[in-house]
Amino acid sequence: MNLPHKPVVVIGAGPYGLSTAAHLRAHGVPVRIFGRPMVSWHEQMPAGMLLKSTPAASAIDAPQPGHTLVDFCDAAGIRRLVGDEDIIPVETFVRYGVWFQQRLLPELEEVRVVSVDRRFSDFEVKLDSGEQFRAAAVIVATGLSGFARLPEELLAAAPEGPSATGPVSHTSQHHHLGRFAGREVAVVGAGQSALESAVLLHESGAKVRVVTRGRDAVGFGDPPWKQPRLRPESPFGRAWSLYVLSRHAGPYRFLPPATRHYLVRRVLGPLGAWWLRERFEGRVQVTAGRCITGARVEDGRPVLSLAGPGESRSELAADHVLAATGYRVDVAALDFLGDELRTELATSRGAPRLRAGYRSSVRGLYFTGLPAASSYGPVMRFVCGTAFASPRLAKAVAADHG
Repeated sequence: MNLPHKPVVVIGAGPYGLSTAAHLRAHGVPVRIFGRPMVSWHEQMPAGMLLKSTPAASAIDAPQPGHTLVDFCDAAGIRRLVGDEDIIPVETFVRYGVWFQQRLLPELEEVRVVSVDRRFSDFEVKLDSGEQFRAAAVIVATGLSGFARLPEELLAAAPEGPSATGPVSHTSQHHHLGRFAGREVAVVGAGQSALESAVLLHESGAKVRVVTRGRDAVGFGDPPWKQPRLRPESPFGRAWSLYVLSRHAGPYRFLPPATRHYLVRRVLGPLGAWWLRERFEGRVQVTAGRCITGARVEDGRPVLSLAGPGESRSELAADHVLAATGYRVDVAALDFLGDELRTELATSRGAPRLRAGYRSSVRGLYFTGLPAASSYGPVMRFVCGTAFASPRLAKAVAADHG
């Protein structure tokens, strides 16, 4: 294969960026990968967090054997994490990702890409080091960065956006929750992020209340030994829908747009992990069946306006509001993409519309990981999605730019 001298650029060094770059190298594609390895997992996840996914769903896909989570455990001399009942500390997963990078991509460049612009059939890439060069293709694998979602109802209490030191913050803005010891914290949300953050806050000495619009309190998944036996296995549990979405993600992009976006939001959530129930129930207070209709700051404290069943209204004051309200992909947040590229890029509700091979509407521009979820399904929200995405993306790049 006569490959170009201009490199293919991978922006992002989380699981998807690392996996993609490793597969590109296996195809003989010259690649430069930029970013700090596993930075989002290290800085935007709370210390003490445990992964909701099982070990089987937490391996970063590589083009050759010997780079799974189990292989890392053996190399590090720690207990193997293999069974459905084994729980992975986030610190262990970060170490695994760095180990993967050091073995397969030691030349990773820990600099930031500040701009990507179209230059004829190539791309002009500028780094914060001052370097400027041409690239044959660009792959965006930036993960969660820039996509934190704050509901409009909370913006009145945080007009300049969520802030770790302000009255309202997002879960992605905290690594150490111990700073809230002795304070009242209202956690908004009912998914794993909300429930686990609430537990970690409680265990750090905070007084916590979870606020959820669901009519029931909160929900937790079934442990492995209670999973239905007559349904197919998937990385997320035993269910036909989970099996199809995780094993056959290719046809997902042919579903109607409204269906695709709905499934990305609703599959696997909002639901806490089975192992979290014991640490949550009886320890964290819950206000359920309440919609937040507004928020304000009064005497330095955020106050939430809540609407309940019928015409009931109430207010909830706290020292801090923690929004565990997830992420919403919007390419407008990718400020390194030039205005012309963003204008040319076809999107659906802010997310890039991708074709086969993770190709965007801009020739030579590809997306993987969370930005690809609206085209390839909820599996792109999880590490195990690298096994589907990375080989196909690398093959497409090699074919397009060979």
